[in-house]
Amino acid sequence: MNLVKSTVVVSFFTLLSRISGLIRDILMASSFGASGLLGAFFVAFRIPNLLRRLFAEGSFSLAFIPVLNEVKAKRNQVILKHFVNHVFGCLLTVLLVVLIVLELFTPGLVAVFGAGFADEPTLFNAAVDMLRITLPYILFISLVAFSAGILNSFGRFALPAATPILLNLSLIWAILFLQDSFSEPIMALAYGVLIAGVLQLLIQIPALMRLGLLPKPVIKFHDPEVKKVMTLMIPTLLGSSAAQINVLIDTAIATLLPLSGSVAFLYYSDRMLEFPLGLFGIAISTVILPKLSVAFADLDRADYQQTMKWAMSLAMFIALPSAIGLLLLAKPVIITLFVRGEFTVEAATYTAHSLMVIMLGLPAFVANKVLLPAFYSRQDTKSPVKIALRAMFFNVVFNFVCVGILYYFDVISLHVGLAMASVGSAWLQCFWLYRKLRNDQVIQQPLLSLSFLLKIIGSLVLMGVVIVWMLSWMPEWHEISGYQKCLNLLMIIGMAGAVYFLSMWIFKGYNEINSKNQKNT
Repeated sequence: MNLVKSTVVVSFFTLLSRISGLIRDILMASSFGASGLLGAFFVAFRIPNLLRRLFAEGSFSLAFIPVLNEVKAKRNQVILKHFVNHVFGCLLTVLLVVLIVLELFTPGLVAVFGAGFADEPTLFNAAVDMLRITLPYILFISLVAFSAGILNSFGRFALPAATPILLNLSLIWAILFLQDSFSEPIMALAYGVLIAGVLQLLIQIPALMRLGLLPKPVIKFHDPEVKKVMTLMIPTLLGSSAAQINVLIDTAIATLLPLSGSVAFLYYSDRMLEFPLGLFGIAISTVILPKLSVAFADLDRADYQQTMKWAMSLAMFIALPSAIGLLLLAKPVIITLFVRGEFTVEAATYTAHSLMVIMLGLPAFVANKVLLPAFYSRQDTKSPVKIALRAMFFNVVFNFVCVGILYYFDVISLHVGLAMASVGSAWLQCFWLYRKLRNDQVIQQPLLSLSFLLKIIGSLVLMGVVIVWMLSWMPEWHEISGYQKCLNLLMIIGMAGAVYFLSMWIFKGYNEINSKNQKNT
């Protein structure tokens, strides 16, 4: 398996997904600004999004893929097909039960995770209505993740990576053409999510048919391999839920803050984080999990170590300049992308404040995506859960501490305190994951050499100087035309990127990544 080729495939389609997602967010900001109703939609969408992360790319996938690879390697095609059918039937049953229960308790969910809407009946009722529409998305997208796990295990990375684009296209269509169909235009977004789930599932069927693994629901919870998936899934369910519960807690607290757009400010900041995180962090994680699972099954420790070192080196090679660049260019980027229609310069300023803080945690978020497969590939699901729960506890504590400190000093942007808490807990989680892998001798050598880090730091300093210098002689960003904003931003990014990559070439920083890749082809 050529890791670079697979990563490029995943990254390419993830890039298309992020670009379409950016267009979606621009249209969303233009149509709804940072309004309370948009905040109600975010609350309604984040609840099924939590369960998507748990049942889809989170808990289920991390438990399913290693077992699937083990069955594929040690059993024949008939047994593999039975295993797929059994898992499909059990997963579908669980999802249907969860969906029915959640639909019955929708108002209670909104009362908990949209606590700030309690005194605003319009926002509360809108959130409840939208949540009822978006909840079935859990069912569709979880089955999509099931399909993606099968395809990825057979080296088919393109379709699973491209599938999220459909969500963005569906929401774009809803914003452009569906708003006028409702007395409250925001409802179009909820139906856009539901339609996307159906489309994302349907597009998987031909690929599974070509592999001869289109599943049929067979409910056999007593199947030994199904039990193994469930055994692995229970702790990963706790671990995956920790991060997502943090997001919901952040959202709930944001609804209580004085600034009515706090939920939207954090959402747009988080979307900017997701761009580099999804493009490289999740892409690298997706590619190395099957590779690490095979290396562990074959007892090839050298290949295992080399894969981890290559993944972390490539991840930091991209994550660090992305973090510095978005930190220094936070306000210009937000103004350029979102200030139009209902989204004001003031809203962009508040969003930029939280974005700058979140960028301090980008390397940790990306590193976590690389470190976690080292646990799941060995079917060690308990260790990351314990660490994730600790990180969740500290995130909640940091939330109140950071917001309290900012409130004491009369800072208006209290939502920045929530961003600070997320960054702090992410770095703690990264430290604990790495220390555990070193203590267990899974990682026997540092994943990043000192020379490589020094080369990156030197290149980042030069890149940062170029950005600051170019910003110093440009006019105030909100005072120039939209065309000029785009041109100036592209010029700065292009120059800064050129300086960074040229510096790494001069410092021979590419050699370490290239040498590792040659051993992973």
